[in-house]
Amino acid sequence: MMIYKIFRGPEWKAFQDQGRTYGAPIDLEDQFIHFSTAAQAPETAAKHFDQLQGLWLVAFDSTAMGDALKWEPSRGGDLFPHLYRPLVIDEVIWAKPLPFDAGQHNFPAAMK
Repeated sequence: MMIYKIFRGPEWKAFQDQGRTYGAPIDLEDQFIHFSTAAQAPETAAKHFDQLQGLWLVAFDSTAMGDALKWEPSRGGDLFPHLYRPLVIDEVIWAKPLPFDAGQHNFPAAMK
């Protein structure tokens, strides 16, 4: 199953440059890396990245992350994927800009 991480531009660049990341400030605070499923990603974008431009949507294969990926309840009791280790660049399946237009983020058809 594909899961998704939304990165701010500088976070994505740092991840590419360093080859690994412990995530965004919220990830560091919570001590795990937050991901969303395709169904959860638009709400995540609206809640945590409202009106922001310059974002990147990055896709990962959840099965390749092994036991460090846990599915835990979050918003509304939905299970969200949380990674309890650094994320490495070799795990990226694809990355695409996440444009903001007409009051919303426009997610690529490739998420389906």
